[in-house]
Amino acid sequence: MKSIIRPALAGIIVIAASAAAAAPPSIILKDKGEIVACAACHGADGAGNAQVGYPALAHLPAAYLVKQLNDFKAGTRSNEIMTRFAKALGAEEIDAVARYYAGLPRPKPRAGTEDPALIARGRELAVNGAWDRQVPPCFKCHAVDGTGIAPTFPPIAGQHAVYTVNQFKAWQIGTRNNDPQKLMGTVAKHLDETDVYAVAAYLATLGPQESKQ
Repeated sequence: MKSIIRPALAGIIVIAASAAAAAPPSIILKDKGEIVACAACHGADGAGNAQVGYPALAHLPAAYLVKQLNDFKAGTRSNEIMTRFAKALGAEEIDAVARYYAGLPRPKPRAGTEDPALIARGRELAVNGAWDRQVPPCFKCHAVDGTGIAPTFPPIAGQHAVYTVNQFKAWQIGTRNNDPQKLMGTVAKHLDETDVYAVAAYLATLGPQESKQ
């Protein structure tokens, strides 16, 4: 019996240790003073909120997430809620949040009701770009199917359309200035409004299944 019990106990200990290691940092689930917990907007699973445009954070590279939070602190990204949140966190807390969300699986895309013609236009821009307007394909930097190239180019497949549209608009008007070599700011200014909505709608349809092909 001893030879049976000991492996079983060892297995329980390993499982318990794994669960403890995967436990989210406190700020993920609990408010910090006047600063709301991450999960209030982005969910404990990092899936975000498609309707209001809170981005999915699951599976974004940790180094990328750290940079974004520090950029909110520095003012190269502008968002009242996120700026207050980032300024309330120390370097260790930022690192812990980033590593937690980076370790979660990407959320699956949700079925949408967008016009197929709009999706097709978005796919054309994502795959082939519009070189006559100095618009490179999204996938040239963000990899085939938008799976991303860590740490600089994040996954864009499956990201919520409202959030993606908001970011394009932020680059267009200059309230977001933290992209490498001003690449996204330049691209965004060469896209018209329909282009922006088309790309965002198409990328939102992509997910883990497509990225494995």
